[in-house]
Amino acid sequence: MWSGGLTYEYMIYPRTASYPDRNFVFRISSATIEEIPSEFTKFKGYFRYLVMPDNSLHIEVNKEKKIYKKYEIMEFNSDDEVTSYTKGIDFNWMVSEKIRHHKLKITKSNENYNAEIIIIFSLDTTVIKINEKPYDLKPYDLLVIENLKKENIMLHFSNECLTGILDF
Repeated sequence: MWSGGLTYEYMIYPRTASYPDRNFVFRISSATIEEIPSEFTKFKGYFRYLVMPDNSLHIEVNKEKKIYKKYEIMEFNSDDEVTSYTKGIDFNWMVSEKIRHHKLKITKSNENYNAEIIIIFSLDTTVIKINEKPYDLKPYDLLVIENLKKENIMLHFSNECLTGILDF
């Protein structure tokens, strides 16, 4: 629960971390934005990625108005003052500022990855092949690959997905 709607936590890392204690390396969630306007919760020490999979996003960041299209990735400091003027569902990835490398992008083709953590968020029904092994994903499914040995992993996407990489 947050002031503007409901939140569903997909994952917090490490698993022993606590959301209220704000001691996580990263957290992946989805929230409904039901109130207009609504203030986003601040998280000092975290970087944030936000994507609207169902709608555009009319938002104000530190008093500056911005518009993000459906699937467009919003990147911001989680301590910023953020007010939403749009109802909908979001994908939210918060990453500790202590992490040296992280990136989120839209992927829809073959990709090679060797990151320590690879996250895949399905925007539509899709088949992901990981080193030729298929995984069927429904819309808004999350797949997380822990690749601590940083081996090369080949991914093939049948439809667009959000793909995040993180290296400690």
